[in-house]
Amino acid sequence: MPAMNDRITLERNGHVLEMGVNRPEKRNAFDLATIKALAAAYKELGDDPELRVGLLFAHGDHFSAGLDLAEVGPHVAAHGPHALGGEGKYDPFGVWGAPVPKPVVMAVSGIAFTLSIELALASDIVVAAEGVRFRQLEIGRGIMPFGGATFRAPEKLGWGNAMRFLLTAEEFGAQEALRIGLVQEVVAHGEHVARARAIAELVARQAPLGTQATLKNARTAATKGAAAATAELREMLPPILASDDAREGLQSFLERRDAKFTGK
Repeated sequence: MPAMNDRITLERNGHVLEMGVNRPEKRNAFDLATIKALAAAYKELGDDPELRVGLLFAHGDHFSAGLDLAEVGPHVAAHGPHALGGEGKYDPFGVWGAPVPKPVVMAVSGIAFTLSIELALASDIVVAAEGVRFRQLEIGRGIMPFGGATFRAPEKLGWGNAMRFLLTAEEFGAQEALRIGLVQEVVAHGEHVARARAIAELVARQAPLGTQATLKNARTAATKGAAAATAELREMLPPILASDDAREGLQSFLERRDAKFTGK
């Protein structure tokens, strides 16, 4: 059975931590408690050596209608936008704090507004259900996005694609999200979590040191450029090549069997 708290369910599935947004009666709108609980879940994912991949999904018909502005808006106005990061060790949005050092696969369906898009942009692989409804509507509410959309969307999706939904606040669906690269797969409604789980389990079967180093180096390239990533690669590659997992990878290849990686 999944462990429960007020806003997020947590369930371990082998080396995968399944994190479920659990406020369906409010269309999974994020209040301060949800933000804090999600940051705590990301800390568990990042710090537990037995966990290799996160699966982020939502209970109910909708991923999230966005922030619970009645509560979060005044708090952000008074204390600053870093509150969106949950003020924990890892920021699920990777904006106001460090990103979690392990891959996150995300499943979305139904209404997936504002911060839903920003969590997708911060995740590594996204699976969408047919009928999903994306919308970055902050400018229609008199504010602006502050969970990473303003810089991640142009970087990941291209300038025109990003501006098309950032500056119009118009709704768009699964096929448009697939076209611009916001999501990587579209599946039938109701199958999105199972498909995302299958991808997460596949990632979890790979060598943890290599997986995390690959993610880190790709992030360095995206944020600091190829030269910085090359310099980093020179430092991180030798210990990985000397690891137990590298030896197991070679041995499993020679023996024509699945590798059994330990993260050492």
